[in-house]
Amino acid sequence: MAKSKDIRITVILECTTCVRKVVNKGSKGISRYMTQKNRHNTPNRLELRKFCPYCSKHTIHGEITK
Repeated sequence: MAKSKDIRITVILECTTCVRKVVNKGSKGISRYMTQKNRHNTPNRLELRKFCPYCSKHTIHGEITK
């Protein structure tokens, strides 16, 4: 079966601040968002400022692999 050649792919964004807290202090959880990106326009990892309910502020959310 042929590989999918879709230009838009689904990516998961994870809070970079919460990841550090889980390792150090044991936070309640990790904020994650699902979004889509255009593979041709943004080949690098995506980073967006999103609201984290666990940190109660806007933080940088970076793309993680599935």
